[in-house]
Amino acid sequence: MTPLRLVIADNESIIRMDLREMLEDAGHEIVGEATDGKRAVELTKKYKPDLVLMDIKMPEMDGITAAGKISEEGIAPVLLLTAFSQQDIVEKAKGSGVLGYLVKPVREENLFPAMEIALSRWQEMKELEGELDKARDSLELRKTLDRAKGILMDAYSISESEAYRRIQRYSMMKRMTIKEVAEAVVRSGVKKK
Repeated sequence: MTPLRLVIADNESIIRMDLREMLEDAGHEIVGEATDGKRAVELTKKYKPDLVLMDIKMPEMDGITAAGKISEEGIAPVLLLTAFSQQDIVEKAKGSGVLGYLVKPVREENLFPAMEIALSRWQEMKELEGELDKARDSLELRKTLDRAKGILMDAYSISESEAYRRIQRYSMMKRMTIKEVAEAVVRSGVKKK
C-alpha cells in the first residue's frame, strides 16, 4: 500500500497511540489526532488526509455525525472504529457515508485490508462523481444547443442542420466553444424573420 496521510480520532489515548504506532510502522504519516468528532472534522478540513480513522463513541460530536459531515463535503474517506457491533449502530454508520467499519480491538490483519477497501471505494465514488458531472455538463450543453438551434431556425427559416453548421462555423471563426456560441445565441434570443 502506498504511504498515506491519516487523521486518527479516538478519545482513548492508548488506542490512538496503538493506531499511530501500527500505521507509522507501515510507513504511513499521521497528520492529525483528535479526541472528539468536532476536532476530527476540523483536522480533516485542514489537512485533507487520504483517510480518516475514527471511533464512534466520542465527546462533543460522535464519530457517526463527524463522518457524515466529512462525507457530505467529500473531503476524505472515513473508516469507523468501534467497540460495539450492534445492528442499530451499523445502520447509522451506513447512513453517514463511511466506507468501512472495524470492531475493536483493531489488529493489523483487519485494519490494512479495510483501509485498502475504503480507499478503493472512495476512488470509485470520485470517478462516478466525475462521470456524473460530465453527463450533467453534456446534457446541459445539449439543451442549450437545441435552444440555440431552435432560435436560429425560427429567426432565419433554416433547417436544424443548417442552424448547427452556423453555430459551428461561428465557433471556429471566433475561436469560441460551441457551448459559448450556443449560450450567446440563447442570451441574444435573435428574433429576425
